Amino acid sequence: MTSMDDWVTAVCTELGLDPAQVPVPAVLDLTRDVAHQVLRPGAPVAAYLVGVAVGGGAEPTAATARVQQLAADWPVELGAAGEPGTPSDEAHPPSQR
Repeated sequence: MTSMDDWVTAVCTELGLDPAQVPVPAVLDLTRDVAHQVLRPGAPVAAYLVGVAVGGGAEPTAATARVQQLAADWPVELGAAGEPGTPSDEAHPPSQR
């Protein structure tokens, strides 16, 4: 078992959830995409919102895919550097800043 498995199991036990139903890789991919393509603080919020949607009956894989697509389509000038309207450092290498 990894540290992540231990953590997920502990949180699920605390919340009365089944750890086998937690798509850890999908959540990590989602938060990575939002953090890198939109803005870092948006990653945990997006994960929470997907969780709320799933709790309301949305299919987990579909909800995650929709938010990942939204992040992929997000205009660079609106995200990734942490402030709306500030271009991403990743989008502008040091030679172009």
